[in-house]
Amino acid sequence: MNSENIESALQALRRADVIAYPTEAVFGLGCDPDSQQAVEKLLVLKQRPWDKGLILIAANYQQLLPYVDDAQLSDEVRKRIFSCWPGPVTWVMPALSSTPRWLTGRFESIAVRVSDHPLVQALCLAMDKPLVSTSANLSGLQPCRTEDEVRQQFGNDFPVLSGLVGGRLNPSEIRDALTGELFRQG
Repeated sequence: MNSENIESALQALRRADVIAYPTEAVFGLGCDPDSQQAVEKLLVLKQRPWDKGLILIAANYQQLLPYVDDAQLSDEVRKRIFSCWPGPVTWVMPALSSTPRWLTGRFESIAVRVSDHPLVQALCLAMDKPLVSTSANLSGLQPCRTEDEVRQQFGNDFPVLSGLVGGRLNPSEIRDALTGELFRQG
């Protein structure tokens, strides 16, 4: 793992830039979740409406606690969630009332995942917080699986955390944490 690569990505995130980084299946687009300016850049880039809400990706559950209303989760629910993490399952959980609307959209919940990808882990640990995570692709195009594909869609100057995606073919599964309901097959 190249520390210069991580440091370059951190500098871009601190400037409220959007970056691309490898995840378990595809490259993701991410930014600082606490920067409304950065999230707005990401939404414009993706041509994504704000009201759909976004996913946060983290190195560990503790990084998600400033956004998730953990008090609404029973021990049984936590056990179900933690049995899948770190890994490619995204859970939709109740959001704290202080969680910004630019993250939750029209919902009272937030989608979160603890990744097992080593570069995501390293970046989130270095940043000491989660990242916004959405697939790296322009509207109507396939998600990028390589750095070359990222550069073809977003340009040669787009900030990219160099690395390889994991071996998964499908994006993360998405489930409701309270009910277990499947929203998207993984």
